[in-house]
Amino acid sequence: MEAKASLKYARVGAQKARLVADLVRGKKVDYALKTLSFMNQKSAELFKKLIESAVANAEFKKTMDVERLIVKTIYVDQGPSLKRFRPRAQGRAFGVKKKTSHLNVVLEEK
Repeated sequence: MEAKASLKYARVGAQKARLVADLVRGKKVDYALKTLSFMNQKSAELFKKLIESAVANAEFKKTMDVERLIVKTIYVDQGPSLKRFRPRAQGRAFGVKKKTSHLNVVLEEK
């Protein structure tokens, strides 16, 4: 059985979020949560909440032992960019792309 959770349109770049996702892929859930709680990246807090949500989904199904869960799959997809403008000198404007990501977690019982 699997338990899934996803977060769409998170305001973090996909490349930065993938660095955090690579650290917890394949690890036990309790180890992953401890690792993420001490990381200083913005996406670490998002992944921590996402894993906790997937654990809650697993508890709700009542078919899996929560103590034996591992992070089977964790991946980041790039979302749409928010296009903004930054005012510059002499009436000019430079474009700024604020990137978003879609975060996905799948837990499995080992």
